[in-house]
Order: sequence, then C-alpha cells, then structure tokens
Amino acid sequence: MQEKMATRQDFGKDHGTITKPLIGPKNEAQIQSDNGGLWMVLLSTSVAVCGSFEFGSCVGYSAPAQYGIMDELGISHSEYSFFGSILTIGAMIGAIMSGGIADFLGRKGAMAISSVICIAGWFTVYLSYGSFYLYSGRFLLGCGIGVLSYVVPVFIAEITPKNLRGALATANQLFIVTGLFFAYAIGSIVTWRILALTGIVPCMVLLAGLFFIPESPRWLAKVGNEEEFKISLQKLRGADADIYEEVAEIQEFIVTHELLPKVTMMDLLGKQNIRSVIVGVGLMVFQQFGGINGIVFYAGQIFVSAGVPPNVGGILYACLQVIVTAFGGSLIDRLGRRPLLMVSACGMLLGCLLTGTSFLLKAHQLVPNLVPILVVTGIMVYIGFYSVGLGAIPWVIMSEIFPLHIKGTAGSLVTLVNWCGSWVVSYTFNFLMNWSSYGTFFGYAFVCAAAIVFIVMLVPETRGRTLEEIQASMN
Repeated sequence: MQEKMATRQDFGKDHGTITKPLIGPKNEAQIQSDNGGLWMVLLSTSVAVCGSFEFGSCVGYSAPAQYGIMDELGISHSEYSFFGSILTIGAMIGAIMSGGIADFLGRKGAMAISSVICIAGWFTVYLSYGSFYLYSGRFLLGCGIGVLSYVVPVFIAEITPKNLRGALATANQLFIVTGLFFAYAIGSIVTWRILALTGIVPCMVLLAGLFFIPESPRWLAKVGNEEEFKISLQKLRGADADIYEEVAEIQEFIVTHELLPKVTMMDLLGKQNIRSVIVGVGLMVFQQFGGINGIVFYAGQIFVSAGVPPNVGGILYACLQVIVTAFGGSLIDRLGRRPLLMVSACGMLLGCLLTGTSFLLKAHQLVPNLVPILVVTGIMVYIGFYSVGLGAIPWVIMSEIFPLHIKGTAGSLVTLVNWCGSWVVSYTFNFLMNWSSYGTFFGYAFVCAAAIVFIVMLVPETRGRTLEEIQASMN
C-alpha cells in the first residue's frame, strides 16, 4: 500500500521524476543521538579518514623522493615526470570503478580493497630497481586513491547526523592535506624507500579499523539488508537513541527510488538528475581549473621565479593548508556551504590577482623589491581561501546531493572529472608559465570569478537538512 501511495504522489510519467519532497522538514530533536552513538560516529570517521591521509601521502610522495630516486635508479627528469603523472592516470581509472565497487562491495568493502591496492603499490615502489616497477607501483597507488577519493566522503556523509555532517565530512580534506604535510616532513629526513614503507601505515590502520565500525546504514538499506541496516543505524545513534523517524525516512526514500529504472551514464543528463550533475561536476571543474594543483605541485618553482627560497614557501603553504582546513571545518555547519564557497572563491580571485600582478611587475622590471612580497602574499591568500571552502566543500556536496540509486554512477563521473582536471592543470602549468607567468594567474583569476557566478546561481545550501531532504529538493 505504501509503495502505491509513493507512486501516485511522487512520480510523473518521465521515468519516475520526483515532483515533491518525500519527507517534510523535521525539528532537530526528531533525530536524536546519544553520547555512545556520537562516539561510534567519531570512531567510524576517524577510521575512514585514514584513507584520506593515504591520499595525501601518495600525492605528496613524489616531491621529497625525487632526487633520491633519480640518483639511485639513474632515471631522467622526463622519466620522473612520468612517474609523478602516472598517479593521476591510475586515479582516473580508480575513479571510473569507484562507484561500482562501492555499490557492489559496500563502503567498507571499497575502502578495504583500496587499502590492499595501495599496500601492493607501496611495496612495488619500495622493491623497485628500475623504472617499470616504479611506474607500476605508482599506477597502483593511483588506482587505490581514485576509489578512496570517492568512497571516504560518501561513507562519512551517510553515517553522520545532519547537524555534524558538514564538519565531519570536511575531515576528509583536512586529513588529505595532513598526509601531504607528513610526506613532505618525513621525506626530508628518510630515504625514498623508507618513505614508501611509511605510506603503508595508514592503510594498515584503516584495514584494522574496519573490523570495529559499522557499514553505512543507507547502503545496507539499499541492498535490502533490513536487519543489519537497523543494527548499524542504532550503533551510530546510540543504544538509547530513538531511530524510528530516521529509519522510516530512509526506507521510504529507498522504496520510492527502487521504482526508478536502472541508471546509465546517459540517464544522468535527464531532467530529473541534470541539476545534481551540473552542481557536482561544476564544483569539481572550478576547484581544479582555478589552478590549485599547478600551484601546489610547482610551488617551489613559483617561489624561485619570484626570488623566494622554495623551502620557506613550501613550509608556509603546507602548514597554512592544515590550519585553515581545520578552521573551515569548524565553520561549515554554523555558516553553511554556500557562504564558505563564496568567501573561498573571492579569496582565491584576490590571490590570483596579487600573484599575477607580481609577475607582471617582474616582467616589466618595476618595483623589484615588492615582487617577492606580492607573490608570497598572493600564494598564501590563494591557499588559505582555497582550504577554507573550495578544497573540502565540493566533496561534501558531492556526497550529499546524489540519491542512492544514482550515487555510484554520478559519483564516479564527478570523481573522474576531478582527477581529469587535476591532470590537465598540472600538465599544462609549466607550458602556461613559460608562455606568460602573469597571464597564467590572470587566467586562473577569470575561472575563480566564474566560480562565484556559478555558486550564486546554482549551488544549493545543504546545511541542517537530511540527505533525503536534500536529494528530493534537488529534483
């Protein structure tokens, strides 16, 4: 009877288009969590973000290991550049598979498989005595973090109460930049082989931790495991918490979406899904094409070009990323996603303009004493404002806006776009800097300005709403 009511009320003739929200807004008190449940949510998040730390460790490995690998294995600069870029190629393949793996094996299963792949990759790098094994290990690492970059924020979003979801989902980005920082720090005092072995540690912690945390209750409900779904949700909300309303909401939403046809990539372009796809893909496009990976990967080169010691600039921006990302995480559930995205994009625009102006002054040999100050200020402003919003929040919103029946396909697409953008920006950055250093940053400034318009026009506010309310409203 309930299925028939859902069909009459909520679906049109266009392949089951949702025409109104399934569940009305609730008071905060209606979904409760006691201290035991909060502890389990925090434990589960802590385990999951070991995957985020691994992500950062993989990305950060190539910089401190470069000269040790080149000297010991006798590979050229061009060969090492390929070693660095093949991580992104592997991540693209991992991103394509990520949604399917997470839907088939579950969120915990996907994290476990990714950890095993990363462990295999690190051992291959550690044992390498030639470029082939070095490339193979780096490729495996890319495949592993391509899956992790999707499944970690999705898992966190699916287990947390709505009042904590933003802050805990931001922990994903916080641990990525923390992993990056630790790779730089440890890499400065150990050999490249030992640094590879340290990359195994977060994978082992993640694998061990998975035995002590529940599976995503929303995934369990989606695959029809009703008993485990309720047990999992009770653990996450606490033994004494009333989960009746949340159980009913999740079940009704899933029953409704089971009536929809199986989703293909082309179905994402239909009118019932297109807004979610545009928001998810668009945020990733602006996150990447604002130039972040070019700036981070070549920060040392940028500082040298402006006459600043690269180690000083590198330490400054790595520390700043960790501090500001943590600060942004403390604000996201109080101020909302949209305000932080707006502030972030505006600050990145300012940072690009300052950096571009510094290179313009240098090209025309004007006020040379001001150039180093402007470039360091510009990069610090850019990194700081990126970390407070556009670094973390696109992943948070991606994990919130897609209904379960399209989350695998749509999430894979969004993650793939992110990694493709990362590769394009990092590959083209050197060419653009050789063409025009100030023109490069003014171009990134234009992208940041476009991002402001996009956020104002299209990005919804998801703070304080359940996943089911958000997903129904997006349709």
